[in-house]
Amino acid sequence: MTDTTQKPILILGGTGKTGRRLAERLTAKGIPVRIGSRNGTPPFDWLDKSTWDAALEGIGAVYISYYPDIAVPGAAETVEALARLAAKRGIKRLVLLSGRGETEAQRAEEMVKASGADWTILRCSWFSQNFSEGFLIESILEGEVALPVGAVGEPFVDVDDIADVAAAVLTEPGHIGQLYELTGPRLLSFADAVAEIGEATGRDIRYRQISHAEFTETIAAHDLPPEFAWLLNELFTEVLDGRNETLTDGVQRALGRQPKDFFAYATETAASGIWSN
Repeated sequence: MTDTTQKPILILGGTGKTGRRLAERLTAKGIPVRIGSRNGTPPFDWLDKSTWDAALEGIGAVYISYYPDIAVPGAAETVEALARLAAKRGIKRLVLLSGRGETEAQRAEEMVKASGADWTILRCSWFSQNFSEGFLIESILEGEVALPVGAVGEPFVDVDDIADVAAAVLTEPGHIGQLYELTGPRLLSFADAVAEIGEATGRDIRYRQISHAEFTETIAAHDLPPEFAWLLNELFTEVLDGRNETLTDGVQRALGRQPKDFFAYATETAASGIWSN
């Protein structure tokens, strides 16, 4: 057993989509975890560096999921500061959750690589679970998803696959210095994805492409924090420009199996009843 599995693993963003699932997997393996969140014990707050030392105390490895998203301006410098503090404290094993096609995310990756840590990077495409655990669930329940995206294809990745990869790289040898680009097995447009959710639920759910101006107005009406409003605009204006219209083999390389298909996700999620209104 390695040092990283004898000491607790700190999961930053431990209550989020990937962190929560990773905590479940590590706990099931009998590996101690510490949830890094503002409500954690001890608390961890990305915006309050005075909380970092206590959260890192006695830790063997860190899973870094930046809140609200690694794409936001300033995220890279904050991740760098955390990585350097961890290395200074003798915590060498760092796993970074990153995003495909995001400038700030790629900057953060380079900073983690330069920190002196034993790093692994999980560079992910859009989460399938954004339709069921994110900002799109309301639209699905209302029966119409309206976004400023046309026919561009996205290889939606299942968060369960991300958590499986994260658990593997944190507890098994052979993953240090690896960049795993994680995608699903198919390219789907947002209209395709919404149609598959409609099929899985047996409901009529429409997709409507809207202008960026209309989307910006919709975001403003929701009274979101500025960083979330900025993030949504960035993701839909910059990242979804076709730059990510490729499939990768990261899940296969890390786990030796195929990634979960979007329709399998849609079917399982529909069965949970979360999209029934």
